[in-house]
Amino acid sequence: MRFLYSLGLALYALLLRLAAPFHAKAAAWVAGRQGLLPHIAQTLAAEAAPRLWVHCASLGEFEQGRPLIEGLRRQYPSHKIVLTFFSPSGYEVRKNWPGADYVFYLPLDTASHAREFVQLVQPKLAIFVKYEFWYYYLRELRQCGIAAVVVAAIFRPSQVFFRPWGGFFREILTQLTHIFTQNEESAALLRRAGLTHVSVAGDTRFDTVAATALAAPRSLPLVEAFVADGAPALVAGSIWPEDLPALAPLLRKHARTMRFVVAPHEVSETHLREVEAAMPGLTVRYSQASPDTVAEARLLLIDNVGMLSQLYRFGRFAYVGGAFGAGLHNTLEAAAFGLPVFFGPRYHKFQEAQELIALGCAFPAASAQELELAFDRLYYNEEARLKVQDVSLEYVHTHAGATGRILTQLTVNN
Repeated sequence: MRFLYSLGLALYALLLRLAAPFHAKAAAWVAGRQGLLPHIAQTLAAEAAPRLWVHCASLGEFEQGRPLIEGLRRQYPSHKIVLTFFSPSGYEVRKNWPGADYVFYLPLDTASHAREFVQLVQPKLAIFVKYEFWYYYLRELRQCGIAAVVVAAIFRPSQVFFRPWGGFFREILTQLTHIFTQNEESAALLRRAGLTHVSVAGDTRFDTVAATALAAPRSLPLVEAFVADGAPALVAGSIWPEDLPALAPLLRKHARTMRFVVAPHEVSETHLREVEAAMPGLTVRYSQASPDTVAEARLLLIDNVGMLSQLYRFGRFAYVGGAFGAGLHNTLEAAAFGLPVFFGPRYHKFQEAQELIALGCAFPAASAQELELAFDRLYYNEEARLKVQDVSLEYVHTHAGATGRILTQLTVNN
């Protein structure tokens, strides 16, 4: 099985190299790993301070791990933080994030890469956020006596770890010093599989979104000018092309009385044009906008990455994309501002979405007609919308605190 694991990763890397001339993200993945280990060696050579290593697969996991990284910074000020990403969508957005001392791509998981990387970084503790259970890295850390933990982990019975033939993958989990899960169901699955180094800490994303909602707002003059007339706004975040057939009719129906802020998940020219086609003549791109043009538009199209968590404060309603395709994106960012959240039908793997639905704060829809009915029930009932606002804010507040629970259990040497 170890051979098949290594072969699968090698084939994955080969496919990305073949796709690189035709796909920007694949090209970034390949380019980011050229000369990577020498670059890491040169960068770290001048600094002898103890280090903590935090790994995130992509941008979503980074936001999940961010409050923990900030907590580590406060709790261990003499340690340097090394932050790694597997995906370009995380690295390219956060490569200059000031909360980490060093930000790198993670070299592909091979025995030699893991050995060299761990020798270069020499972390006092390694933290993996939610996913990314890399066999050789975890084996190397364990052989070197370096504690490795996973935080905000969530597991389901269908995953390979719990299959009769999943012994190799369960072995990967045994290399971890501790696993902090989001919920008791995940912890119970692990215990039944023979893993005892487990505890329930909760979801650190609640700490992230709560802090964002309470922080001094970032100045966004163009967005402020866009909503200055007081018309109710819907913020649509992480939108995929699959979302548009359901979302576009709602935008057109309320074009005269509402304003819409739409942030695509990927800001490719093709996707931007698809959104513009939903409301032709009424859309302005953020990068091309001025206070005068946004005042005249009805849809502000966000053609950059990294603003979304700040945009929900301008909304009265939220639509979160992805659930008409591969899976729902982060609904907590909107819930932290008390917004009713609407999304497509593929939400069942997301515990927070199910909980928000049960509380009457989130509303799935499988078609444009279902979305319109669900939306209009709140749009025309301000009392009901305000109730959702109160319940959403309470939900986020009561679920915060995972970061503190994890930090109290971590032991870091100097």
